[in-house]
Amino acid sequence: MDDFASGFLTGIDEHEPGAPEDDHEDESQLDDTQDDQQDEQAEPPKKARGLRSGIFRAANLQDKLLEKLVSQVIPADDGHQPDLGGDDMPTFAERPGFSLPLMSTNFRRFNARIGVVFKFQARALRVLSWRRPTHTLSFLAVYTFVCLDPYLLFALPLAIALFGVLVPSFVARHPAPTPDADRVRNMSYSPRGPPLAPARTVKPTKELSRDFFRNMGDLQNVMEDFSVAHDKVIALVVPKTNFSDEALSSAVFVVLSVGCLLMLIASHLIPLRFLSLIGGWAGILSNHPSVARWINQTKLQYLDTPSTPTLRGKTPSPWVTSPLSALHNLLTTDILLDTSPETREVEIFELQHHPYSPPSTPTSGPGEWQPWLFTPSPYDPLSASRISNRRPCGARFFEDVLPPPGWEWSEKKWALDLWSREWVEERIITGVEVETEGERWVYDVLSERDLGEEGGKVPVVGPGWEEGEEGVGRRGQWRRRRWVRMVKRRKVTAAAA
Repeated sequence: MDDFASGFLTGIDEHEPGAPEDDHEDESQLDDTQDDQQDEQAEPPKKARGLRSGIFRAANLQDKLLEKLVSQVIPADDGHQPDLGGDDMPTFAERPGFSLPLMSTNFRRFNARIGVVFKFQARALRVLSWRRPTHTLSFLAVYTFVCLDPYLLFALPLAIALFGVLVPSFVARHPAPTPDADRVRNMSYSPRGPPLAPARTVKPTKELSRDFFRNMGDLQNVMEDFSVAHDKVIALVVPKTNFSDEALSSAVFVVLSVGCLLMLIASHLIPLRFLSLIGGWAGILSNHPSVARWINQTKLQYLDTPSTPTLRGKTPSPWVTSPLSALHNLLTTDILLDTSPETREVEIFELQHHPYSPPSTPTSGPGEWQPWLFTPSPYDPLSASRISNRRPCGARFFEDVLPPPGWEWSEKKWALDLWSREWVEERIITGVEVETEGERWVYDVLSERDLGEEGGKVPVVGPGWEEGEEGVGRRGQWRRRRWVRMVKRRKVTAAAA
């Protein structure tokens, strides 16, 4: 496709109006008939049209192939649109999905219209770089008036519209007299009379023109500038604020906290007008060639590698070393980091089950209980899972119990919680029987109404809890006991992250 484009552009340049003829052209062709000359003049536009149609056909074919390839990589759009907060949202919420032909069309339209932004950027840089000192001083005069009287800022857009848009447009419609008009007596500029020139409009540049490719080059450079600036900001800010160096980030946090408090108290005392005035003049003066050379020399003399004791035979300035030493003292002495990891206690409940028997047949000893699983909840009679008849979930063995995400075990074994009454009371669990000695099981307890009635009715739990000796023979189908183990925060290294 690039070869087609280069050939097409070359063909246009070779046959541009006013282009010089080839010096090695055969002179005998000048004696051809008029018909042959007309055929030769009509042949280049045909070639240009053929090349142009070939370019568009190749571009369409390439877009279709790339779209097929991308559709295999990117998952298809399911038609789901994000909820933007209402049924009466505007239609811009329904945006088209990614499409290579649409992307190519939008880029061409965008590139044909972005030239005005680059022209404004070039003119602003020309003013700020002291290329024409009169223009820069005029800008500084306007900036000074706005800083001293901020209410003029509301008149500034109106003045820009008047003298930057309307006056040039009027002058374009009523241009000044040409040099040929000097022969007319008393000929001077006058806005009277009908317009002498068409109105000035802003039109998109034509595709495959010089301005179009110039816009592409400027857009390419802007993307590179943004990428470089983005990487520099990330390299400068992120290492100091993401707590990769906790001492440095803590010091930044302390400094910003103190600054925030000072701004909340004394921000009304800051002379914003004079600070803006001095800052603007200093920033623009720093772009002057003479001032820029002096700043670079000072930077090389005092700020280049300040960590070395001597530089170019001179010691660093005290105003450079003092902030560095103060920051070093703040990092080494005043910022104390807690290196011990945070610890917590995790719990797991060992749950056992006994087949349900009629109320007239009390359950037997603990040998008939069947190990069920280890679950994070006690599965008490009034829990949501018991009321909704859901089975408990968990692990079958201790080895299958994992620490919470971001934590690791700080003890090798689980420990049985001997204070079973405390965790029952903390959870306000009712209808259970608590063992205060032995293996510390907590049993389900059947009510006396269910024990006295015959038939296989669903057990109803009692209003409270009892100790083990008083409730023998009234136990339900489930029992549980609590195990605990200590965990600590897992340290995340740079390689793991």
